[in-house]
Amino acid sequence: MKKILIIGSGKSSSSLIKYLLDKADKENLFLTIGDLDIKNAKKLVNNHKKTNVIQFDVFNDNQRQHEIKNSDLVISMLPARFHIEVAKDCITFKKHMVTASYISKEIQALNEQAKENNLIFMNEIGLDPGLDHMSAIKVIDSIRERSGKLLLFESFCGGLVAPESDTNLWNYKFTWNPRNVVLAGQGGAAMFIQESTYKYIPYHKLFRRTEFLKIEDKRYEAYANRDSLKYRNMYGLDNIPTMYRGTIRKIGFSRAWNIFIQLGMTDDSYTIEGSENMSYRDFVNLFLAYSPSDSVELKLRSYLKIDQDDIMWEKLVELGLFNPKKKVKLKNATPAQILQKILEDSWTLKSDDKDMIVMQHLFGYELNNNKKQIESSLVVKGENQTYTAMAKTVGLPVAIAALKILKGEIKTPGVQLPIRKEVYEPILKELENYGITFKEKEVPYLGYNPNHVRG
Repeated sequence: MKKILIIGSGKSSSSLIKYLLDKADKENLFLTIGDLDIKNAKKLVNNHKKTNVIQFDVFNDNQRQHEIKNSDLVISMLPARFHIEVAKDCITFKKHMVTASYISKEIQALNEQAKENNLIFMNEIGLDPGLDHMSAIKVIDSIRERSGKLLLFESFCGGLVAPESDTNLWNYKFTWNPRNVVLAGQGGAAMFIQESTYKYIPYHKLFRRTEFLKIEDKRYEAYANRDSLKYRNMYGLDNIPTMYRGTIRKIGFSRAWNIFIQLGMTDDSYTIEGSENMSYRDFVNLFLAYSPSDSVELKLRSYLKIDQDDIMWEKLVELGLFNPKKKVKLKNATPAQILQKILEDSWTLKSDDKDMIVMQHLFGYELNNNKKQIESSLVVKGENQTYTAMAKTVGLPVAIAALKILKGEIKTPGVQLPIRKEVYEPILKELENYGITFKEKEVPYLGYNPNHVRG
């Protein structure tokens, strides 16, 4: 019997657990699922005979070591900062490990020990990072195999609300961690390269410098991710003239989001005294000049030069920002925490809402003195609030990789991400059975043209 320990059973774990349970009898698997809160895990396993759900504290050294020692492979779905303790125990007890998180310096430092013990530590095997790596490298390798020279790589991904559940003026709802959405883009300038020229966008300008895309006949916008440059070395594209990665939103989102940045509402560096007693209207007024006569609405419109009939204004009103009766109820909260609370009132998915994942890669290359371009696109819709598109695209690659490691089909040891053919080829092929299929097509080579709608 192959024993898998899954640590963490949050929203992204549903499809992961279902996949492994569906294979449990045939592949002789037994799953131990540990979480501080076991309600969701119990619901997902539904008394399946090949499972054991336990209350699990990753900081309880004895429990953590006991469970890891008694497993063959560990899947950590914890926040990235908690992986290192699990990883050290996996080295000690010689167990394979799989995560969907970025490889941290601490995890990377275990590479030699993992190799010495013939252990596979597979990271970045979720959606983004994960599916983006595998689908991009597949095309990049195919271009290289034909002796093509890469000129351009642009990659975009977004977690959105499905069209049938798109019911607000922002055309957006939270499909993953709301805090990450509120803080997106902070911590440094966005860095990328276009036509061999380095570009940097400071945070306060990030949401006004957007790209436009067309994916399956629908138009989107994208703002730049923080560091696109690190992917050159990762993908073996050190000399590529254009490398840009961005986050997808519906058209108009970024312009409206920029209002919060200009006001200072996304700041997470200080706390507000008496925040628990504030109304939403009081919160907005914090960022506006004092006036004995002008209303909060008038001051905000004047400060940001928003006309009363502008859709931007309607978006702010829709959020209840000027409601004097709604209370923040968060003690010593930062502006970002209060903004998140306000947005969760309007942007939390309802029980019958569906989410959607959208991804697109653009590859420009030269072959036989001809410049060509490939467009690779993915659209995945969720089934419901348990088996979301996010859970599907994060959890299935993790689960498939875990099973292939246990079966000896993925062999190369060490700390790694899924950019070798041994890993990405069979996983991408199996994902097609679950409706996760990239559509590739040749399109005219455009180089970098900021005024062109891609597609």
